[in-house]
Amino acid sequence: MMLKPSDKWTWYYDDAEQHLMLDLGDDIIFRTNLSKKLVVDCAIGINEFSVDDASAFQTYREQISLLNLSEPRQAELALYCVAAKRFHKPVQPKSWFFNPVTDCGYTPEEGDFVKLSNSHSEGYFIVLEVGDNASLCSLVCQNNFALDGMKSLKFGQAIKVMHDRMSAANHIVSQTIHSIALVS
Repeated sequence: MMLKPSDKWTWYYDDAEQHLMLDLGDDIIFRTNLSKKLVVDCAIGINEFSVDDASAFQTYREQISLLNLSEPRQAELALYCVAAKRFHKPVQPKSWFFNPVTDCGYTPEEGDFVKLSNSHSEGYFIVLEVGDNASLCSLVCQNNFALDGMKSLKFGQAIKVMHDRMSAANHIVSQTIHSIALVS
């Protein structure tokens, strides 16, 4: 079943779950990966699923459909992306976790796939929000991305990264994503 955005959907913060939630109607509740410390103040309370949310959902969903993910995982990732785009607190880039790339001058667009790497991991991310020098991205690989010896990112988790750490990956994703180990 393909998930279709609806104006009946509602964002709300759940104190018991300690996470931002999305009520999809029909007794279906989606738990985002955004805890209270990661969301802007306006996320605490009730927010309608907006036209902008629906538009972002479609943008991410089209890109994510290129990935070798099951339909439920695609929907989950798209909703994580929409939640992060709308409600993630502004954060400083955490570029020190990633190796610089030689292809300077690259500026991604929203919905682009980028490749990031360090001495522990290499992975693909989708760009959620583009800034002048850095962008908020979400991990699209199902395997965790080790940031260092202790911390790692999970599927769908967002991080802000300077553009000088990103390699354009749309062409790679569309050609070879099926052969890349995106399945855990």
